[in-house]
Amino acid sequence: MSADTEATQAEHAEEWFASAKKIYPMAVKGTFRRIKWAILFITLGIYYFLPFIRFDRGPNAPDQAVLVDLAGRRGYFFFIEIWPQEVYYITGLLIIAAVALFLMNAVAGRVWCGYLCPQTVWTDLFLYVERKIEGDRRARMALDRAPWTAGKVGRRAAKHFFWLMIAWWTGGAWVLYFSDAPTLVYNLATFQAPFSAYLWIAILTATTYLLAGFMREQVCIYMCPWPRIQAALTDEKALNVTYKWDRGEPRGSLKQNKALELKGLPAGDCVDCHQCVHVCPTGVDIRKGTQLDCIQCGLCIDACDNVMEKVGKPTGLIGYDTDENIERRIEGKESVYEIVRVRTVIYAAVIALVGGIMLFALLTRDFAGINVLHDRNPIFVTQTDGSIRNGYTVRLLNKRNHERNFMLHVEGMPAGTSVEAVGIDTTFAGRPIIEVGADTTREVRVLVNSPAGVKMPKSTEIVFRLTESVMGEVVTADDYFKAP
Repeated sequence: MSADTEATQAEHAEEWFASAKKIYPMAVKGTFRRIKWAILFITLGIYYFLPFIRFDRGPNAPDQAVLVDLAGRRGYFFFIEIWPQEVYYITGLLIIAAVALFLMNAVAGRVWCGYLCPQTVWTDLFLYVERKIEGDRRARMALDRAPWTAGKVGRRAAKHFFWLMIAWWTGGAWVLYFSDAPTLVYNLATFQAPFSAYLWIAILTATTYLLAGFMREQVCIYMCPWPRIQAALTDEKALNVTYKWDRGEPRGSLKQNKALELKGLPAGDCVDCHQCVHVCPTGVDIRKGTQLDCIQCGLCIDACDNVMEKVGKPTGLIGYDTDENIERRIEGKESVYEIVRVRTVIYAAVIALVGGIMLFALLTRDFAGINVLHDRNPIFVTQTDGSIRNGYTVRLLNKRNHERNFMLHVEGMPAGTSVEAVGIDTTFAGRPIIEVGADTTREVRVLVNSPAGVKMPKSTEIVFRLTESVMGEVVTADDYFKAP
């Protein structure tokens, strides 16, 4: 291989595998920055402090408002209690979350990424700490280039200390959702907590520290699949952060544009100050059009509006708009914003439908349950008096936090049928009264005997009816009575 060929390959390799340039986002003030601060404080406030909110569910029940009780195999959300067999509620929530993401995309592009995504929220917090300690964009760039001194070491150490504290509390807050928060905090502080708690705190501390402190925009650009999915789902009517090139071009410095205006030549409002690029957390130049790297956070809008106000031009050179509207303005037509359209209506309808089904199921669900398993061998027993006996394993479920008595009755059998619950002595009108403990299940062996002298069909559909003695709650289960 010749030296020229090797040199050419080396040049191409350098182009293909060039390291990403470090981005130094500049601080900015404005409407969208205030919205992002509000969302940050609200979401992180909920995340960090929600485990400490108490909610009285009565005796024998945890009083943590939001709790995923793995040991007890259920989840709590204020007055809602979810059992393992009710996992369909989680499925419904996932469907609503996915369709809500599609709806947000149809209305305003990557609004989730720009304002609500955990990566964005924690990165904003880490950047705030970085600016407070190391200064704004130019100061941070100068500090990176400066030689290592005691002052530089001190600033870097302080920054990483606070980053680690935020990351540590982030990991610590997560595990508090899986155990009683005050108790777990005490156990963690006194080194009595289980090893799994320390392990998950360490894992989440490390991931938060790395993702929000170092990887930042790399997560959004390379690791997250949503930019590619969003690009396939968006349409020409969705609002996106847009540079209105019909007004901004041809761009140039303020003096150049004024000189062109005096000569009667076209001059755009963009003064080519690059403020929109400097504030962008992913380093995007929005003037190049819609890009996958853009998280639609709106900070470039604030930066551009601030510059426009200073130079005495109308704000809104960068704003939430559609490509369709730019074309309409060029043709002399008015802008049109169609937020309500077929796509958004369908998404909203799906969310309403799934949410309605979940709400109905939640309001009408039972707090008792019954499962019946017919004996397999033998399926039936013919007794000496000619009656037929079938055996069943019946599991009774009590979802309340106190003991309850249930009366068991079998429907669909002829008069004279006897129902016996093995080991249960309490009966009412020949029907067993079964006590089930608080928040638990009980398995009972049940024998159903047909009347003597009655010819039974080969298979009879029957219903096991369970009636709660106080509230009268009724649950049923279907099965069959088998005969020769």
